Amino acid sequence: MERKVFAKGYNGYKLIWIFLTCSFLGAMVEMVWCYLTMGKLMSRSSLVYGQFSVVWGLGCVLLTVLFHYVENKSEKIIFYIGTLVGGLYEYMCSLVAENLFGVKFWDYSHLPFHIEGRINLLFCFFWGLIAVVWIQKIYPFLSQCIEKIPAYIGKPLTCLCVIFLIYDICLSSMALMRSYQRQQHIPAHNYMEQYLDQNFDDVFLTKRYQNMKSLY
Repeated sequence: MERKVFAKGYNGYKLIWIFLTCSFLGAMVEMVWCYLTMGKLMSRSSLVYGQFSVVWGLGCVLLTVLFHYVENKSEKIIFYIGTLVGGLYEYMCSLVAENLFGVKFWDYSHLPFHIEGRINLLFCFFWGLIAVVWIQKIYPFLSQCIEKIPAYIGKPLTCLCVIFLIYDICLSSMALMRSYQRQQHIPAHNYMEQYLDQNFDDVFLTKRYQNMKSLY
């Protein structure tokens, strides 16, 4: 009897696990990078619980979607597309963080060839390089690993992870939005805002998001 393969091919389950895996690995890579370059260990998570970088997770999902359109293209074309799409994606992430939460998670103003400090040419080239390596090496390997998850475990486990992520993302977003309100001297008007003030105050958020800078 042929074994049923979990998340075979290109589907929603595969994209969810790409997001989960790359969110975690991305946060770990950034933690190691900060330790090696700055000598201190800091959380690089986008969320209040766990170590998950939403920017990395969504970025790798974006590269996976891109994979199915350019997998037969030359390395040069993939590099150019990755550079353009990656730069645009990072710019939009910065724009959303600043306008929705009133915070800045990175600033490239000190680097040459930057645009409003949101992106710079060197890191855009990194996105292009990552796109080539992702499409040729990383995605095929990661896809095989995901498909090795037993089918009877994969689906319920995916549902649990999605529920947790939705909760974590929503709570993190509300905590950051409430932090922005506090800086505008807006008092808590309901139980949820009071709960956020008590459990996710500015001290907690400063420790959790050590690289975050308020714009106000």
